[in-house]
Amino acid sequence: MNQVDRILHRALQGERMQQDDIVTLFESDEIEKIGHTANQLMLRRHPDPITTFVVGRNVNYTNVCDVYCRFCAFYRAPGSNEGYVLPDEVIFQKIQETIDVGGTEILMQGGTNPDLPFSYYLDLLRAIKQRFPSITMHSFSPAEIRKMQDVAGNIPLEDVVRQLHEAGLDSLPGGGAEILDDRTRKKISRLKGTWRDWMDVMTTAHKIGMNTTATMVIGFGESMEERALHLLRVREAQDECLNNGYPSKGFLAFIPWTFQPENTNMKREKATPEEYLKTLAISRIALDNIDNFQSSWVTMGPDVGKLSLSYGCNDFGSTMIEENVVSAAGTTHKVNIELILKLIREAGKIPAQRNTRYETIKIYNDVNETVAKDYIMQN
Repeated sequence: MNQVDRILHRALQGERMQQDDIVTLFESDEIEKIGHTANQLMLRRHPDPITTFVVGRNVNYTNVCDVYCRFCAFYRAPGSNEGYVLPDEVIFQKIQETIDVGGTEILMQGGTNPDLPFSYYLDLLRAIKQRFPSITMHSFSPAEIRKMQDVAGNIPLEDVVRQLHEAGLDSLPGGGAEILDDRTRKKISRLKGTWRDWMDVMTTAHKIGMNTTATMVIGFGESMEERALHLLRVREAQDECLNNGYPSKGFLAFIPWTFQPENTNMKREKATPEEYLKTLAISRIALDNIDNFQSSWVTMGPDVGKLSLSYGCNDFGSTMIEENVVSAAGTTHKVNIELILKLIREAGKIPAQRNTRYETIKIYNDVNETVAKDYIMQN
């Protein structure tokens, strides 16, 4: 039994991976073996052959940003003629269109716009919830919330998050994590803040009862040790939430993906599908306290997304009715509901629509595509 075999055997026995173990897996080329272990661990948590997805829409309310990340092709500097802030009525129209096709989630995010006061976000959230009380606002990255704290006069972070929550913000997406280690962060996004700045927003949200997700982006030239540290820091924060009785479930999902270099100021080779699948599998093995792993079809394409369902994923992510950030970097993979159903079935799974809390709304059977209430109640 070689070293990789021993690590995977220990993982299947319920032993926690340490940094050296995770680095060894990242340095290994035994991708299928690592994927098989990740799939076994996924099946222990999700034994039914169901893969979920959410019908959601990205609303990029502004592209004005003052942190100038080298890897971003979406932002425009303050004062740029190409900068925009969407009118409220346009945002309302996009939400109505989402609801009209059965959507339940709005992922509203943009740049760190220094010209928008904190009241802009509170007023917008209240107006959205007044018009669309059923929609889930899964919105604003930690970097955006830090900017809100800044323009509000550096009031306590907990006050900022609590006011947003009370105004209608339901949960936080994990965008902007990139690599949770400051060496790489200073190299790729010097003004975006430290890894602790990102994590403190998330743990604050957990403390006041909000669920969040976590992400990781590979391919910046980070070391394998930094990737391992990223996973361990997410796991530690989840332990903090679950072990201290916080009124939330912490990170509901983890989503790794690959850096998209086109049209950016960082010219690097794009990480391969194999590297993505290995990272996904290692993440499932290392993050033993997070239930759900999303496929990153937006960056990897539908076929790799389908393959990811045997490498630790139990969720196909969002339909992404609209997406502007990744597509600005030259990656455009549009997937509609019918194609999602087809891909999930081709992977040997039963597709099911969920909400942001990972509660099943609708199971799509091959014969009768109706709400399977009996199944949901029994399971």
